[in-house]
Amino acid sequence: MILERCPSGIPGFDDLCEGGFIRDRTYLVSGVSGAGKTIFALQFLVNGAKEYNEPGIFIATEERPQGIREHASTLGWDLEKLEDENMLALVDATSTKIGLPSDEKYVDIRPFDTRSLLDQVISIQDEIGARRAVVDSTTSIGFMINDVPKFRIELLKISTTFEILGLTSILTCEIVEGSQAISRFGVENFVTEGTIVLRYERSGNVRIRALEIVKMRGTKHSCKIHPFEITENGIIVYAGEEVITG
Repeated sequence: MILERCPSGIPGFDDLCEGGFIRDRTYLVSGVSGAGKTIFALQFLVNGAKEYNEPGIFIATEERPQGIREHASTLGWDLEKLEDENMLALVDATSTKIGLPSDEKYVDIRPFDTRSLLDQVISIQDEIGARRAVVDSTTSIGFMINDVPKFRIELLKISTTFEILGLTSILTCEIVEGSQAISRFGVENFVTEGTIVLRYERSGNVRIRALEIVKMRGTKHSCKIHPFEITENGIIVYAGEEVITG
């Protein structure tokens, strides 16, 4: 069986995994603070909209949408234009959680409720024909649930529903700096089809960015650690190079 691919469009990344993600599957992108998780996820959606005519949904659980728009603009991405064209929907799942009002078009009105969130995703998909989705980040959801077995079940509901809806999706999560773990709560990577770790580690007096595909089911992928950088146009992965670790 030949599995259909959903290219990320991120320079160099798709070369590492047979042309991109398997369509309609869910993947985890993890890393320490500042590693580039949000940029990677946004770039996946922006490229989907601009290069592949695939609308996307961005669910923001830790930052208000206006901040995301402003951040994206520094990389040359006009999210408001994509929103106006129904190629992107930003869901504000942050404001209610911290007790602030929101004037966004799409707002998760409860602090966190899986059923409510998925109902909204289904409604948005019906409206704009979404093919891609991002939840940034799952870590705040884990802290709100505060029960690891329940958190795992809720993530499984999200990832499985996204797959049933025909959404190729990315879930992001934080990892603690200095930890050897690949996810914050130790369960996120078990409910996704693949795990990509973005490293941002100190070497001498500088920090080195590197990307590792830890797993990707159904895909031959690089088992090496590759350098990447965040440029004024987003992430570039140097697929032909590798980072030697001690």
